Amino acid sequence: MASLLYRLGRFAARRALLVVLGWVVLIALAGVGYGVGHGALSGAITIPGTATQKVADQLAKDLPQLAGGAGTLVAHTDDGRPFTDSQKQQVAALLKKLEAVPGVRSATDPFATAANADAQRQKLEQGAAQLAAGRQQLDAAKAQAQALGNPPAVLQQIATQEQKLDDAAQQLQQGQALAGLADGLGTVSRDGSAALIPVTLQQNAMAVAQSTKDELTRIVTTAGIGGVTVDIGNDLSQSVPKVAGPGEVIGLVVAAIVLLVMLGTLLGAALPLVSALVGVGVGVLAALSLSGAVDMISVTPVLGLMLGLAVGIDYSLFILNRHRRQLRTGMDLHESIGLANGTSGNAVVFAGSTVLIALLALNVTGIPFLGLMGTVAAFCVLVAILVATTLTPALISLLGHRVLRRRERDGVGRHEAVAVDRPMSTRRAVLSTVVAAVALVVVAIPALSLRLGLPDGSSEAVGSTQYDAYKTIEAKFGPGVDGPLLVVATLAQPASDGTLVGDQLAVGQAVKQLEGVQAVAPIGASSDRTVLAFQVVPTQGPNGEVTAQLVQDLRDLRPTVGGSTATIGVAGNASGNIDVSDKLASALPVYLALVVGLSFVIMILVFRSLLVPLIATLGFVLSLFGALGGIVAIYQWGWLSTVFGTHDPGPILSFLPTLEIGILFGLAMDYQLFLVSGMREAWAHGASPRVAVRQGFRAGRTVVTAAAIIMISVFSGFIFSDSSTIRPIGFGLAFGVLLDAFVVRMLLVPGVMHLLGGAAWWLPRWLDRILPDVDVEGASLERSHPMPGGGHGAAADARTSEPAGSPA
Repeated sequence: MASLLYRLGRFAARRALLVVLGWVVLIALAGVGYGVGHGALSGAITIPGTATQKVADQLAKDLPQLAGGAGTLVAHTDDGRPFTDSQKQQVAALLKKLEAVPGVRSATDPFATAANADAQRQKLEQGAAQLAAGRQQLDAAKAQAQALGNPPAVLQQIATQEQKLDDAAQQLQQGQALAGLADGLGTVSRDGSAALIPVTLQQNAMAVAQSTKDELTRIVTTAGIGGVTVDIGNDLSQSVPKVAGPGEVIGLVVAAIVLLVMLGTLLGAALPLVSALVGVGVGVLAALSLSGAVDMISVTPVLGLMLGLAVGIDYSLFILNRHRRQLRTGMDLHESIGLANGTSGNAVVFAGSTVLIALLALNVTGIPFLGLMGTVAAFCVLVAILVATTLTPALISLLGHRVLRRRERDGVGRHEAVAVDRPMSTRRAVLSTVVAAVALVVVAIPALSLRLGLPDGSSEAVGSTQYDAYKTIEAKFGPGVDGPLLVVATLAQPASDGTLVGDQLAVGQAVKQLEGVQAVAPIGASSDRTVLAFQVVPTQGPNGEVTAQLVQDLRDLRPTVGGSTATIGVAGNASGNIDVSDKLASALPVYLALVVGLSFVIMILVFRSLLVPLIATLGFVLSLFGALGGIVAIYQWGWLSTVFGTHDPGPILSFLPTLEIGILFGLAMDYQLFLVSGMREAWAHGASPRVAVRQGFRAGRTVVTAAAIIMISVFSGFIFSDSSTIRPIGFGLAFGVLLDAFVVRMLLVPGVMHLLGGAAWWLPRWLDRILPDVDVEGASLERSHPMPGGGHGAAADARTSEPAGSPA
């Protein structure tokens, strides 16, 4: 591979304009593909085959009128007073416009619903009064019959009337009991200042077209009802996040500043940025060109952009840094480009391959949307590798010696090496190891409280329509109204006209007894009366721990109805979110075990050691849990809320830990490779084990530091995204890279390697014989292409007083 990349680098250097033109054509083709094949992205996060989906399929068959999704609008008066008749009429007119939107089945008038509920209560009260009057009349007739000697015909007539009264009383009692179960489940608040407007969709709310949501938003925002504000609930207003915004631009600016400080030349600093932007342009546009044919959630291209930028800059920097170092020794331009591509480029290919493997392994979780995210991100990383090993050499060739500072160009060929022959002190090694380990463990403690969920209205920006809707519902109706559950009871025997209300009551009472239930209301029955549907309002919101437990308790419930046992299913947006989170949580340990095992095997191949891979893998695990601890502290506990905008802390995005594992694994292996391979190379060239640790560390620390700062800057740009889904992803990756690069790789690994000494490189002889020779840094290529002034690669670099990658 090193020789192939060497030849590829020289070709790109000699045919620079051709290579650049080729990438321009690829960008153009990707743009054309995007224009032709792109489709709408979805804000929905769904997993087929969940318990919620099975209930939704059952509803589509037995109760099609309830099969569509549902969302909520919240109307409230600006002055806090009850709605006027004029305002109610204007709300009703708004609903007619909403019902005309494609994809909307109905929009229910909350005031008409409240009036019907009042009418039903009055009817029940009237029925009770009529029964009482009928009972009095019957008692009088019975007394008269007794006075007449109890004539048999009259007594039979009285008994028949008594039976009718008893049946009517039973039905009335059941109706009153059902109404009591639904107490508090109203569409108009008690003070009359707020109203819930249920909107029924033809599809599940999580799968409804973005165009439908956009049209609903347009109609609502332009309604212009005097003195009334209408807010759109989170289920109806989830929008596709912007692929890039001001935060991302700031991140790129910081990356540019780091490059400029490190390289000392404007053209040199611009080169990795241009390479990365070309890579993400091709990768993201090409991925989006498939969005018309493949269901793709909105986070997918954003993740590709994140990784494509971060690794694209870093990979180009690694090759550029090696080339600059060789130029300073007086090496020929094209030879230097080829050698840099064959050595550092070879390491880039290997490091990038670990990222690819980790991302593609997301497909083994069995979760389609997560697998697609990993595949798209892996494609963007692959493009970044191709750009780094082809376009970067071409651009370097076009810039010539201008990638060096002026004084570096003046001093070409006079670069002298100074030996580094003393190891770090054992005291320092012990201190750095202990401090790093303790710090990581402390930071990881919050991860023990990790709860998974999906964003709801409370996580949206303060002042947004989703947030205002959530807060109005919470204050006026209770938090559970924002995430009602759709409960379906399947009966063993069909209910008859006479037993339907009683069967509904039996199920409703069993449900109401569960912890966490605020209200229960029957909302339909199948035509054959074997399936009964209920709306259940929890006492907590859709992300509450009580709600999650309630969903499980409902599914375990087996109420007795008509002498037989009924089975219970649960659907609805809140239930769907819980199922997604549970499925992701169950896949997490398997994926972690896969990645940790993969890490260990790869490191054995690279470093031909057992202890070095063990250190690398344990370091990755520590940095991973440290990153999760930071995420929990910020986004679940609400620490530093004013800085990160976590005004309403809640559960962690359900697929974030899985993404953290895959992405941080690949990046951790990058840093491990570029630091520890230098240690191994120095040891292989005769340095003592502890001196080799210091030499390898000095050889790689500057470029790894710069690369980590750049990656942190790029990821941090997404922390202040307008999307509640993107923000924790950006923070988690930025914080994870910070911990892994500066705590694990810079402190923990060198400290432990020093303490182990020669034992760090121990490998059983039988294993050494069967392992293939993985020449990651192209050492064989270096030996056949010596640098001017003598010395080879990492060993020579390690002997210089100037760390590899230093600008001067």
